[in-house]
Amino acid sequence: MSGLTINDKDVVVPGEVLAEGMDYLPSHGTYRLDDTIRAGKLGLARIDGKVIKIIPLSGVYSPRRNDVIICKVFDVLMSGWRVNTFTPYSAMLSMKDGTNEFIMKGANLTKYHQIGDYIMCKVVNVTSQRLIDVTMKGPGLRKLDNGRFIRVNSHKVPRIIGKQGSMVSMVKNATGCRILVGQNGVVWVSGEPEMEILAIETIKKVEKESHVSGLTDTIKVFLEEKTGKKLETKAEEKSEPEGEQQ
Repeated sequence: MSGLTINDKDVVVPGEVLAEGMDYLPSHGTYRLDDTIRAGKLGLARIDGKVIKIIPLSGVYSPRRNDVIICKVFDVLMSGWRVNTFTPYSAMLSMKDGTNEFIMKGANLTKYHQIGDYIMCKVVNVTSQRLIDVTMKGPGLRKLDNGRFIRVNSHKVPRIIGKQGSMVSMVKNATGCRILVGQNGVVWVSGEPEMEILAIETIKKVEKESHVSGLTDTIKVFLEEKTGKKLETKAEEKSEPEGEQQ
């Protein structure tokens, strides 16, 4: 006997048999054991031709080079700032990467970033010992003032952003809020207080229902009912692929 033992978008658990025989190939989150392909983690099974992969539904974010994340300053040193990446590992933001200004040796670094500040930054280095360096030099990287911060499952970030930014753009258009989504699962929302609450409610809804088919239309109807606005969706949103964090 050979073939699939599950359907596309089925929720699977570690060790579960996904296919028997040699007709299919294992990919992300799966492995081959004898003549079977099995799930290596909890998630959604995705079948792409003859390739099977798993989109994780849970797990801790692991920082990778070039990821754009939202961090919180928790210590000010002589040489820079230590920031919380909201993972088991903190990161270092050096003086040269923390601002475009020239900083004199011995300067008071709290003038630039204080304990408790949130920043949008990019991971520039991750060592094998999980020593992480980040930078604020680059488009869109900056200190985040005002607004609200929430945390979501980092594996759901691609779905919250949507294809070519379609989902988060729809939430922005409906609420008038500015929204930034870090790949580490930290989201910044800034706007009118009641619209911030609606944006957060919507983001949490996307996170909770990320595996459900027709999610874009569901969120569109939800926002239209809440705001009374008529929202447009792009044609490419209809396919609603479950994103995978790169």
